Amino acid sequence: MLRAPADAITILPAARASGAVRVPGDKSISHRYALLAAIADGESRLNGYSPGADCASTLACLRALGVSIRQSSPGSYAIHGRGLRGLVAPTAALDAGNSGTTMRLLSGLLAAHPFRSIIGGDASLQRRPMGRVVQPLTRMGARIEAVDGRPPLTIDGADLHGIVLEPAVPSAQVKSAVLLAGLHATGVTRVVERAPTRDHTERALEAFGVRVERDGPSVQLAGGQRLAARHLGVPGDISGAMFWAVLAAGTPEAVIEIEGVGLNPSRIAALEILRRAGAHVTTSVDEDLAGEPAGRMRVAFGTSRSFSIAPHEVPGVIDEIPALAALAVMMPEGRTLTVHGATELRVKESDRISALALGFRALGGAVDELEDGFTIHARPLNGGTANAAHDHRLAMAFAIAATRATGPSTITGGSSVDVSYPGFFDVLAALRK
Repeated sequence: MLRAPADAITILPAARASGAVRVPGDKSISHRYALLAAIADGESRLNGYSPGADCASTLACLRALGVSIRQSSPGSYAIHGRGLRGLVAPTAALDAGNSGTTMRLLSGLLAAHPFRSIIGGDASLQRRPMGRVVQPLTRMGARIEAVDGRPPLTIDGADLHGIVLEPAVPSAQVKSAVLLAGLHATGVTRVVERAPTRDHTERALEAFGVRVERDGPSVQLAGGQRLAARHLGVPGDISGAMFWAVLAAGTPEAVIEIEGVGLNPSRIAALEILRRAGAHVTTSVDEDLAGEPAGRMRVAFGTSRSFSIAPHEVPGVIDEIPALAALAVMMPEGRTLTVHGATELRVKESDRISALALGFRALGGAVDELEDGFTIHARPLNGGTANAAHDHRLAMAFAIAATRATGPSTITGGSSVDVSYPGFFDVLAALRK
């Protein structure tokens, strides 16, 4: 593996892959713990906080809102909460960087605070639609301005009231923003999902002492509940772990173990899809971290099989689809992967459907782009230059697939991995030895 000029990484073919690895702290959980610690009473301590740029953006925004945050060592932070409605007006626009999670979840808190705030981000984030979070927060009583429903958002917070929300498109971020706003609202706030999404927010709220009621597809809470400071550990990020799982599943004779990884039931649907694709996957839960199960995952190469991802499965694996696509590209000729119902991928850090198709084709793959997904027809890769489109998950997916090419591959925009997984390429090099 070589570093080339202009933010590019060159990946050389590899016949082997094995080893054990720990992945960085879970990005989704890190965001939520930091936001809840900021409005809790007292000082919380977080260990294993994600080192990625997205989660750093959340901390930077909280500091700008008057929250005292001290770092004692890598991944360890003390956050002194300001209590409900205790954030202070920022003196400048808040910068969410590349993080849609920061923007959407923080909007839920800002909607309840009696001041004006502006929250923007980088060029990629400013292209992403925010209407699905603006609309329910406006219904709750906030005033939010956005040009064509996109960032920056100008939020005039207000006294909020609870609502019942039934999102047309399942989204853990929209659900979370509304629940965070609901903490500050009068009455009860309820979200009813058409399909289940990750439940990290519900678990995090409970960890901070909030009573959350769940009933099938419905989750609700009463406003005005105070949060108690906590000492919490963040498990390893299973979305990051999926790239190593795919490396093992797509490399003959490979075995890779991931230690200390989060095994929340709402996040492990991708493992069942790996099994359908022929990989040998075992997991063991070794500990409970404030309601978040964590443990060990072992993935070994098996008998490669064609597989598909159906629309009802997409909400549970939306972040893992690029990794699963890499597995399909690595499979023996004749195998296929078809994904339907994934239109949401078009409004991620990039248009992940188009960018994924272009990138894998550049490496020699065969991809049919669909309006709501894609079909991959496995065939030998010859290498080439794939543009990651400044998207961390695409950069990692292209790099993993490139290990099975017959020639060198260059991934442009490789530094985008720092959004969620700094050091990714160093770990890849170690596992290929």
